[in-house]
Amino acid sequence: MIKGLTTAIRWIFTPFIAIILLFEEWGWVPLSALLKRLARLPLWAWLERQITRLPAWAALLVLAVPAVLLFPIKLMALFLIRHGQVTLGITVLISAKLLGTALVARLFQLTEPALMQFGWFAKWYPRWKAWKDRLLEGIRASKLWLLSRSLKARVKTSVVSWLRKLKAW
Repeated sequence: MIKGLTTAIRWIFTPFIAIILLFEEWGWVPLSALLKRLARLPLWAWLERQITRLPAWAALLVLAVPAVLLFPIKLMALFLIRHGQVTLGITVLISAKLLGTALVARLFQLTEPALMQFGWFAKWYPRWKAWKDRLLEGIRASKLWLLSRSLKARVKTSVVSWLRKLKAW
């Protein structure tokens, strides 16, 4: 009974989780790399060094800060949308999501060693990562994904070609 329920829940929620994970994966690497470039600045580099030296409890707290700080901004975006400022609200919401993803991605890279000191984290994070990687691997091997990548490449080639012709004109 429980196994059947678990299987049903997986079938229902996996597509939604996959979409969220694809969005996060899309932004995680390039956005964290963008923030990593700030480490060239002395003050930013010093701040990152301090974060890497935090004990586990403080690292967890630092990792939670962007979510807590950005939550009111996301609520404000929804308020704007509700009151007719749809473009502004969506812009604020997307900006908050991008900023939040960038901050959490970079902070996670800096705090992961400290977080591994938590027994529960050391136990569950590798399992989560393996499950997520298998899910994303399956998506990336799907016909729909491969077709969309092919279409994206063709559109990109066409746009580059069009821009070259426009520039030569």
